[in-house]
Amino acid sequence: MDYNSLSDDQLIEYLSLGNVMAYTEVYNRYFDVLYMHTRHKLTEPDDAKDVIQEAFTQLWNKRDGLMAINNLKAYLYVSVRNGILNTIARKKHEQKYKKTLPPFISNVHAITDHRIREKQLISLIDEQIAQLPEKMRILFEMSRKQTLSHKEIGIQMNISELTVKKQVANAVKILRKKLGESFVLIVL
Repeated sequence: MDYNSLSDDQLIEYLSLGNVMAYTEVYNRYFDVLYMHTRHKLTEPDDAKDVIQEAFTQLWNKRDGLMAINNLKAYLYVSVRNGILNTIARKKHEQKYKKTLPPFISNVHAITDHRIREKQLISLIDEQIAQLPEKMRILFEMSRKQTLSHKEIGIQMNISELTVKKQVANAVKILRKKLGESFVLIVL
């Protein structure tokens, strides 16, 4: 059978019966004209092809109800028009979404950069604390890391509160010299 010579109504009839050759003829007959129409509306060739492909996929999937179609060409144009409108709406939504990303990305970068610097600073301070004389380091860590009062440290270490106060003050002076006052003020 020569499907090329069949009318659209005849092709619809065969297509509604699941005839693949009728479907192929409809595809070959209308693809180029639908593609040119779609390309006038959409800038991306791939978007146009996707719209056309979706229209033909729907045609095949809905083949059981095709007998209700009066005009195959009009049916395909309406299907393509709807695909174009959906694509344009999706592109607008994507553009709107993309516009919101740069501030978010730069904010994430700033937070990440801040955390890296914070970890580096903490590591540097911990190294300098580790270099303090042992007893001074223990008293300093009890004061700053365990947040014990000078009195509590004195009781635990069996030394006077004044000694604890002087040792912690000396530790802070040493760290200020090694790290600079701004580093000590941030962490201490």
